[in-house]
Amino acid sequence: MENRIITDISNYIFVSDEPEQADAIFLPGGSHPTPAEYAACLYQKGYARWLIPSGGISVKREKWPGVQAKADIYHGDYQSDCEFLTDVLVKNGVPASAIIGENQSGHTRDNAFLSRKLVDAKGIGIETALIVCKAFHARRCLMLYQMAFPEVTFKVCPVSCYNITKDNWFKTEQGVDRVLGELTRCGNQFVGDIKAYLLKSTD
Repeated sequence: MENRIITDISNYIFVSDEPEQADAIFLPGGSHPTPAEYAACLYQKGYARWLIPSGGISVKREKWPGVQAKADIYHGDYQSDCEFLTDVLVKNGVPASAIIGENQSGHTRDNAFLSRKLVDAKGIGIETALIVCKAFHARRCLMLYQMAFPEVTFKVCPVSCYNITKDNWFKTEQGVDRVLGELTRCGNQFVGDIKAYLLKSTD
């Protein structure tokens, strides 16, 4: 019998779209290389002109946590998510001229809203964009980037990290903790932002 609770949570958290031609690819902060590798692949295939990695040091830590996978390939003296993601992009064939990095944010909300400030300051027009992120982070990323860029049409192109997927998250304690943590944050972390966004969108 299908478990309705698992199905509903899975469908909500694990947003996934097919990549389409876009103006930019956004990369929320993180220390796992897989999202940036996939973003580089999409860039090489001509999906976007700009890549916008974001992230400083997590507000929960006093220093950058270190590379979470493939440290034999990505072994720089990284001081932020942005430095790390930028190195991954460059090592995978993305020219530095296509990368617009934001290195001050300490959480996902700042990833989105500080990227907005950076894009506006550089006068870059974005009508369509891809978000490449960890699969279990997809819903929260979409919500926050959509609030920061209400005029942009987004597609979310997630990748599996830490072996947590839509099909298996409920089978391990790590998967359950990650996904239910995302579910909680989507509900209470930015109530004010969501309320303002919803009321503005119905004006």
